[in-house]
Amino acid sequence: MNYIDTIENRTKEYFEILEPQFPLWLNEYINTKELLKQQYISVTCGTIYSQLFENKFFYSSLDHSIAVALIVWHFTHDKKQTLAGLFHDIATPAFKHCIDFLNGDYIKQESTEDLTSKIIENSVEIMELLKRDKIKLEEVDNYHIYPIADNDTPKLSADRLEYSLSNALLAYGTINDIEVIKRIYNDLEIGKDEEQIDELSFKTETIAEEFVEITSKLSIMYREDKTRYSMQLIADIIKKMNEEGLITKKDLYELQEKEVIDIIKKSKYKKVFEQWQNAKEIKISRQEPRDVYFVHHGAKVRYINPLVSGKRISEVSEVAKNLIEENLKYKMDNYVFLDFDII
Repeated sequence: MNYIDTIENRTKEYFEILEPQFPLWLNEYINTKELLKQQYISVTCGTIYSQLFENKFFYSSLDHSIAVALIVWHFTHDKKQTLAGLFHDIATPAFKHCIDFLNGDYIKQESTEDLTSKIIENSVEIMELLKRDKIKLEEVDNYHIYPIADNDTPKLSADRLEYSLSNALLAYGTINDIEVIKRIYNDLEIGKDEEQIDELSFKTETIAEEFVEITSKLSIMYREDKTRYSMQLIADIIKKMNEEGLITKKDLYELQEKEVIDIIKKSKYKKVFEQWQNAKEIKISRQEPRDVYFVHHGAKVRYINPLVSGKRISEVSEVAKNLIEENLKYKMDNYVFLDFDII
């Protein structure tokens, strides 16, 4: 059975917007063992498991990767670029960017990407498919080389576009109407950035403004107090369990998130984890709290200042400029905590 046939109808509707004619050749790659593991990892970096967060729609790392591939295919019809998009998160472990927090990389959140090439190269299935299709490993193991697939913040790439649209519609549910997604997506084309490099670009100023409004809200959600706290808590629990020999880093690549949670709940960290799961509200302080586990650091700032007719939207729209500026003003200097002991 193809994985694509098992996904939720709402996700299918969304995929059909990204590419009405699904490229059937992609299925063989999607159905490889290494990619199928990604279906058990939520894009919300573990936050879906706590009542601190409202939306409970499970959109997986594999769903995200497929959607990125569909966007790249839609705009380029280039197999190599499309596969680079499909593979870009193949090295994602359970709880996604929480493991970057574990590695101390909470600002860039790229620490797990180094394994991408190794995982592809060690997959007999994927390497046989690439050989059959006359595609070299180095042509698909680094999506950063393809500007439509990936580029630097605050530009718009397939990856940045995808997680913005799917997070708004599905993972976080800040948009309920799929027609909004369709309107935004159908206004895009390939344009040229300031250095004449290809970049996804809007045709219409008002739609670009709408997109900036959506992504500015999401940007704060990605790094707000309860998100930073939750990701660091999961990271620290896993780190301590790793030090105690209860979880290995290999486990994070081989076990489903729910299986890792089962291990946590059989450990001395069960109470702390369940308190976080059942919490309804985070606490903040300007002063360092005593005798409780707290988090006090920033996180990666994700924001988008897209092109519209060859110019950054912030250059032509005061509305978009203000939205972006307000987003970037969000402070991350609070001490964030819940009322339980230091773990």
